Amino acid sequence: MAHDVQNYNLDQKFEFTPALKKPIMTVLVIGAVLLGIGIVMAMMGGGHEEAAGEAGGHAFHWYERVFANLWINNIYFAGIAIIGVFFFAIQYAAQAGWSAPIIRVMLSLGNWLPYAAILTIVTFFVANHDLFHWTHSYLFDKSSPEYDSIIDGKGAFFYWPMEKGTFPVFYIARMVIFFGFWVFFFNKLKSMSYAEDGITDNSQWFKIRSWSAFFIIFFAVSSSIAAWDWVMSIDTHWFSTLFGWYVFSSWFVAGLSAMTLLTIFLKGLGYLEMVNENHVHDLGKFVFGFTIFWTYLWFSQFLLIYYANIPEESVYFLERLSSDVYGPFIFVNILVNFVLPFLVLMTRDSKRHGVFLKLVCSLIIAGHWVDFFLMVQPGTLGHNGGVGLIEVGMFLLYGSVVTLVVLSGLSKGNLIPKNHPMLEESYHHHI
Repeated sequence: MAHDVQNYNLDQKFEFTPALKKPIMTVLVIGAVLLGIGIVMAMMGGGHEEAAGEAGGHAFHWYERVFANLWINNIYFAGIAIIGVFFFAIQYAAQAGWSAPIIRVMLSLGNWLPYAAILTIVTFFVANHDLFHWTHSYLFDKSSPEYDSIIDGKGAFFYWPMEKGTFPVFYIARMVIFFGFWVFFFNKLKSMSYAEDGITDNSQWFKIRSWSAFFIIFFAVSSSIAAWDWVMSIDTHWFSTLFGWYVFSSWFVAGLSAMTLLTIFLKGLGYLEMVNENHVHDLGKFVFGFTIFWTYLWFSQFLLIYYANIPEESVYFLERLSSDVYGPFIFVNILVNFVLPFLVLMTRDSKRHGVFLKLVCSLIIAGHWVDFFLMVQPGTLGHNGGVGLIEVGMFLLYGSVVTLVVLSGLSKGNLIPKNHPMLEESYHHHI
């Protein structure tokens, strides 16, 4: 390796000191307190009767709101975690050189995956009847007054090979298989990446490249089906043919923002000396570009449903736009996830300065949580949803726990893959 790269400390390790843990723990405690107060207030408020037909037409209970929020945060943060692994794999599959010093920052997001898997599967077993309308057996019973022919027609997608309305074997098998393989690929790529530090030839790089290609193929299929299973099936009657893309784009922008924040955070602490404003600019371009991609998909989905005006499709947007609870959040969603990032990151300079990126990426991470909130709550809670102490508390709680897990994982090995064959190219990266 050429002399100039050797000027840097390539054996640098991130030290997760108590001083760094303190602010994260503070946010965790604040989140837990807000969540606790929110739950107590919801319990004191008691359940009130719902209009029949909305969210099952039953008395509403405080724990349903807790379950809905658990689901939003599980799916949202699982997505950010898997995007870190996906973006890492993309760098190898594309033989990208610019990103060599930050690929382990990307991969570190995957440390959350095992926890996400357990939390999501447990939440499903505890809360499935409160989250997913299709889990009620009476919908599949032709003699029942609540029989639903549309859901019955889709039943095999959840219950095969069992009888519809019994135990959703097919659905749970998919959840376990997807998470199982995601965790497997994350561990495989991580161990190969760290093993590269002890190998001076390029053999490991080629190995990681072929494993990355397998992962990307699996991810392409699994992320789409996961979006249908975990989010779209909440509104069982409704479907959108580009929903898999839509959820992926929302995850992707949030994941890119998390990687950008993490890179800037590490730079600020004096790590990653090799990373300069050109690398940061590239991350900013990704965030900017995929913000527009997300908006394009949001608008495509909305426009097609709007001008076709087919009742079974348009109900999804009517439920949200005409609601006092969710209507305003549709505009918050567009403003925070498109208008602000688009205007702020349009110039070259803003993508090269940490201050702009920190602001925009923090907003995007909160903004795409709102996107998932809008996908999940209307179908689970009807008009009993909204953003209150439970929502804010649980988002802060999850966010801080995920941060602790990711940074702990990052501190366990070298920050920079010192034998990566493209470090030299990355050192000379200039745009």
